[in-house]
Amino acid sequence: MARDHGGDRTHAASGFAPFRDESFSAHGFSASVLPFHLSFLVITMRTLLLAILLLLPQLGTAQIYKTTDGDGNVSYSDTPPANGPSEQVKLRETNSTPAPEMAEPVPSYPDPADDAEEGAEYSVSISSPANETTIPMGPGNFSITAAVEPALSQGALLQLYVDGSPSGNPQSSNSWTLTNVFRGAHDLKVAVVSNRGDPLAESEAVRVYVLRPSTNFKNR
Repeated sequence: MARDHGGDRTHAASGFAPFRDESFSAHGFSASVLPFHLSFLVITMRTLLLAILLLLPQLGTAQIYKTTDGDGNVSYSDTPPANGPSEQVKLRETNSTPAPEMAEPVPSYPDPADDAEEGAEYSVSISSPANETTIPMGPGNFSITAAVEPALSQGALLQLYVDGSPSGNPQSSNSWTLTNVFRGAHDLKVAVVSNRGDPLAESEAVRVYVLRPSTNFKNR
């Protein structure tokens, strides 16, 4: 079988080792399997990169000197000249901000008032008016009084409900005065609530009947 020696003669004439494809593999290649000129180039680039990395910290703190000769030519150097005056150039400091201090989380403690509210078992009832009371003919005004056992602890309040809806805001007093209540039957309830509005106890409903003049009645 004939062999082509032309390629070998070409490499021999150039002085470089022949480049063979088998030096590459699925795992990459290294400088040791490259031709001499490429291997030298790779080693040189690695050396320069390493030198740059080593010089970076020093460049950040290097001193710069400005020199002006007799003709007014300005030159800069990192070392002062051996003869002649020079001016040190002040470099701007690198803008660096210290990391903010991390504040320790403040532990949260339960409110003693909440514990007192939840721990107490209340009994509440409407003492006045009595159930099935009729409010006499008039403007529809009457008072309500509640009885609570035990006494309200700190943070506990009383809430009045008329026909299932809150009447006014929760309060510490156990009495209310309603005005201009519409005629007809109305159901009253009083509940003990926490300062967050959570119900703690509720009274039995009391029904009252309010009498008011009819708007259809006219004097003749």
